[in-house]
Amino acid sequence: MWSQLVHKTRRMTCFLLPYYHNSPSTTKLIFTPHYSSSVFLRPVSSPAVRAFCSKSGAMSSLLSLQNPDYVSFLKQREAAEIDETLMGPLGFSVDQLMELAGLSVATSIAEVYKPTEYSRVLAICGPGNNGGDGLVAARHLHHFGYKPFVCYPKRTQKPLYSGLVTQLESLSVPFLSTEDLPLDLSKDFDILVDAMFGFSFHGAPRPPFDDLIQRLVCLHSNDQTHQKGPVIVSIDIPSGWHVEEGDIGGEGIKPDMLVSLTAPKLCAKKFCGSHHFLGGRFVPPVIADKYKLHLPPYPGTSMCVRIGKPPQVDISTLRENYISPEFLEEQVESDPVDQFRKWFDDAMAADLREPNAMALSTAGKDGKLSSRMVLLKGVDKDGFVWYTNYESRKARELSENPCASLLFYWEGLNRQVRIEGSVQKVSDEESEQYFHSRPRGSQIGAIVSKQSSVVPGRHVLYQQYKELEEKFSDGSLIPKPAHWGGYRLKPKLFEFWQGQQSRLHDRLQYSPQEIDGKLVWKIDRLAP
Repeated sequence: MWSQLVHKTRRMTCFLLPYYHNSPSTTKLIFTPHYSSSVFLRPVSSPAVRAFCSKSGAMSSLLSLQNPDYVSFLKQREAAEIDETLMGPLGFSVDQLMELAGLSVATSIAEVYKPTEYSRVLAICGPGNNGGDGLVAARHLHHFGYKPFVCYPKRTQKPLYSGLVTQLESLSVPFLSTEDLPLDLSKDFDILVDAMFGFSFHGAPRPPFDDLIQRLVCLHSNDQTHQKGPVIVSIDIPSGWHVEEGDIGGEGIKPDMLVSLTAPKLCAKKFCGSHHFLGGRFVPPVIADKYKLHLPPYPGTSMCVRIGKPPQVDISTLRENYISPEFLEEQVESDPVDQFRKWFDDAMAADLREPNAMALSTAGKDGKLSSRMVLLKGVDKDGFVWYTNYESRKARELSENPCASLLFYWEGLNRQVRIEGSVQKVSDEESEQYFHSRPRGSQIGAIVSKQSSVVPGRHVLYQQYKELEEKFSDGSLIPKPAHWGGYRLKPKLFEFWQGQQSRLHDRLQYSPQEIDGKLVWKIDRLAP
């Protein structure tokens, strides 16, 4: 479990030993090098570690990533029974389930393949429910910023399906016949959505789907020549596969992504692509209990969750091509604090998570740097305010070197702001006022927390917290601890950054300048 054997000198083994960092709201495991004459190490274990592993939803999700067997796989009969139950006594309609499935597929695609690089999508839809899922996915992908095309050669006249077609036509999504499709799909499309056949399909594919499947198979063969081709996304079952035995002959479609629905089918164990997602947040507990389903938790408000082994990624290839409006000197505020407020308001309006989160970097008298995330709790002409423990490492460094930098990063807007300046403590009155504005649980946590000190385990924190919770259960005033309070950074430099295409990012720097005895801010454009 723990990193071992990272360095060996003179028969001495260096290993990383974890210890706990005390924090009011989080457990921090710090790894430091220790040396031992033995090369055999036992995994470190403690009640706190075991509790974290057994209770954390994040750990459950991690287990599902590392161990495919942690997630349940359905036989064909079980999948059919679950559908019948959902659409019978549990009150779901076909169009409801189709809408949820198609949305799950679209969000899975958007998780991995960004429309800036994979914009042209061809959804190849069969005549059944799997094809309906593809039609719904195409509609959502259009709204997500992609350019979908649909090949739907065997249309059904049922109102549900004709309605889906009408919805796409109202968005001017092109429908292509099989004759319209190029023989080589790799030149005209970036993503191919295989929505031809689902788990209920039996027998061999008939025209024109046999030819369409073969075209997808050929794309995989062409990839062996190292030519970049479109990625293939299969919905629930790669078309042509046996629902339980998979690609029996080994000559079927090799999708890059599989989006399983409700729960993965047995054939998904044979899936060897890079990305396996599950869409099925609608599964009620009665179904999960009856079929003993082990399903991973869904993050946040997402309709999909990654399962299976995480993809092997070449870090050197990770990059984003930002698309943002120009950020020009004549458009900015003359005062950088006003410009910061403008961008901060944009981050709030975009509903970004914790837009007040900022990286605080400090250094002690030895010059060694350290950084951590803290929360901005106030900003005005006098500076930027945050609160912390006055006995923490950052506090010790600020006492030795009262200078720091702040970094805000708003990923959803392609923006960051860097601020440098001098730091001083806020007044006791200001710290007192803010302390008592916090939830009572946070006040107790601040008393318990002796940041940056070593503690035996999280159970110690819980015990101290419960004792104080009981002590102040009568609602009496909780005194602010002397070791807790605020800091204010007085800015001496601002840099506003906005991502642009081809790495020609906008960087505008504000620096103070004295003119005629008055302090003004000079604005310079920096090379990206």
